[in-house]
Amino acid sequence: MRARTGRPRPGGGPGLRKDSGPTDTARRIIHLNYGFQLLFNLLWWMPVFYAYQKAAGLSDGQIFGIQSIYYVAFCLFEIPTGLIADRIGTRNCLRAGAVVMTAANLAPVVSASYTGFLVHFLAIAAGRSLTSGAASAYLYDGLRAEKCDEHYLRAEGTARALGLVAKVVCWPLVGPLMAVAHPTPYVLSAASAAGSLLCAVALPRLAGADGEPGTADSGPGAAEGGAGKAGGGRGGGAFLRDAGVALRCVASSRWLALVMVQGVAIFTLSRICQVNLFQPILIDHGIAEASHGGVMAAMTVAEAVASARPQWLSRRLPPVAWVSLLSLALAGSLAAMTLGGPWAVVALLCLFAAATGFAYPVQRKLVNDAVPAHAPRATLLSVESIVDRAVCALAAIAAGAYLAAGRLDALLWHSALATAVLLGVFQLLLRSGVVRRETAGPGGRRDAPAGTRAGAADRSGTR
Repeated sequence: MRARTGRPRPGGGPGLRKDSGPTDTARRIIHLNYGFQLLFNLLWWMPVFYAYQKAAGLSDGQIFGIQSIYYVAFCLFEIPTGLIADRIGTRNCLRAGAVVMTAANLAPVVSASYTGFLVHFLAIAAGRSLTSGAASAYLYDGLRAEKCDEHYLRAEGTARALGLVAKVVCWPLVGPLMAVAHPTPYVLSAASAAGSLLCAVALPRLAGADGEPGTADSGPGAAEGGAGKAGGGRGGGAFLRDAGVALRCVASSRWLALVMVQGVAIFTLSRICQVNLFQPILIDHGIAEASHGGVMAAMTVAEAVASARPQWLSRRLPPVAWVSLLSLALAGSLAAMTLGGPWAVVALLCLFAAATGFAYPVQRKLVNDAVPAHAPRATLLSVESIVDRAVCALAAIAAGAYLAAGRLDALLWHSALATAVLLGVFQLLLRSGVVRRETAGPGGRRDAPAGTRAGAADRSGTR
């Protein structure tokens, strides 16, 4: 059993009362997570990096070539960094990621050349992969150790919302600041990453979950699940064992694998629309480039509000059903963009962003709940990230082919149909009983039919 920290609960029971608030330690974890997520992901250079690289003399081929290398590197880095997080501890991994991100943002300041930007994006991929699974794993384990599981969903969503709001506030300032000092976006990004390092340093040590010496699990599943991290367990054999455990978890748990696959639709649709197709869609509907920033700001506000309030979703449906419905809303919004005018497209893009905001924290909690007890959580979250980005890379290639052929409307319709087919198969597997929902809590695993609406664990995802 893992050691529990924080204030004892009235009655001594393991459960939480509905009116119980987070402990002091849980509140500290939540607030520091807000700061870390906001500062780590506050990339001031994002709206201007293309123009910045063009001004530095890079060609379009070099710019997009670096982007291709970045996505491939991200997938490759996700494999060892998830294992590293489960070995050295998620808190230490967050610190390492913040250090790498700080250095990465300074690379273009030191050398505004092809080599400098390539090193910059490779380091960005390394820094983000170090934290992509570790941040969520630390928050989840920290709140569970405090018996504050019910606060996870709101904490995850609010952290995302605050980061989005910060971008809305800060990005309009980039142009004026660049006029004062050209490298300002990269200097400010490095300063923000350094601030996230301070938050990571201040994070409390988690008893039995932090992966540091003296905090290894003593439970029966520790050795099997790779949770024991002290002593000689830090060698290469331990990394391979964690990788093997993670793959066996996915192979043996149909529910975990299916939940990960369901998340692919959300990640791919949101990434392709908001990054790759955002400007082509607006240009196709005659919306001037001068208005693109305003549209992006409106979308970001819609996503931020929804991310902060996933509990607005009705509890009459379980979280897994909400993720499917929100994925269909994303697909439907894309298809509807082929039919409307400029104002309708802007409204649909905002609806798309809001659905994305609702879906992300609910999907993240579903995956975390599906991870078996004592399994290497950060490694499994990295596996999910690899699957998402691999599919996204293939979708980006297909999107480029459609756009090159002038078939944007066909791309949007085919994306919607592919999503509907995927989710139809998913729901069929749930309703047929072939897959059963598996929820792992601190005391072990409990199983229930995947399609149930009455399970308390299901309902906790939409509180």
